[in-house]
Amino acid sequence: MQRPQASSALSEALVAAFPARLAEDVRAVLPIMPDARVLRAGPLPVEVEGVRIALPSRIHHDEPGGEPERSLTGTQQVILHCLYSRHHDGRVRQRRLGVIVGSSEPWVVPFVVQLAGEYVVEILETILQGLTDLGVPGSCRRKLYGEFVARNPSYFARTERRMVSYWSCHHRRQFPEFGTYPGGILAEALRSAASEQAGMPWPRQTPRPRTAPGGRRS
Repeated sequence: MQRPQASSALSEALVAAFPARLAEDVRAVLPIMPDARVLRAGPLPVEVEGVRIALPSRIHHDEPGGEPERSLTGTQQVILHCLYSRHHDGRVRQRRLGVIVGSSEPWVVPFVVQLAGEYVVEILETILQGLTDLGVPGSCRRKLYGEFVARNPSYFARTERRMVSYWSCHHRRQFPEFGTYPGGILAEALRSAASEQAGMPWPRQTPRPRTAPGGRRS
């Protein structure tokens, strides 16, 4: 059983993961989430739509499922999926991500980008499959993601370094070149989107693609 004070603090931390205009919707979602077995949110501060929010690093709530979820409005269901994309179980993160990755809501973007810096290859592949227009100049999601990266340069730089670290530690045998690793492909797409929004080349924190014979990038 959670102590009331601790439970209240955790609830407010989850409310802070979204812009203030969504606070009532977030508070409508929280009662259907079972009590957390571990009280840890760990804020990850970013800027969205010109306001500061703080994503939870991990949540430890069981999933509500079934009728409780169906009772929520459309916006509230997206909020719930976003929160569970921070779940400690990677399978839960991937399943919830699959629902939200196609969203055009700006406040969904940081939840997706946070997952881009994690180690589960299947999650990275889910992002690539859901953001097929990320590389299309002028597309809605290219603009959304490019603007988010441009507003959060330090955060994205840390995300890129995490991508490289996880690749080097866990996936280098399967993907000898960082540019062929799903995280590397995603990093290039996000950096290109940010460059388009900023009107200038975006700084790189990842290995450059190999140069093929004749000076071409491989």
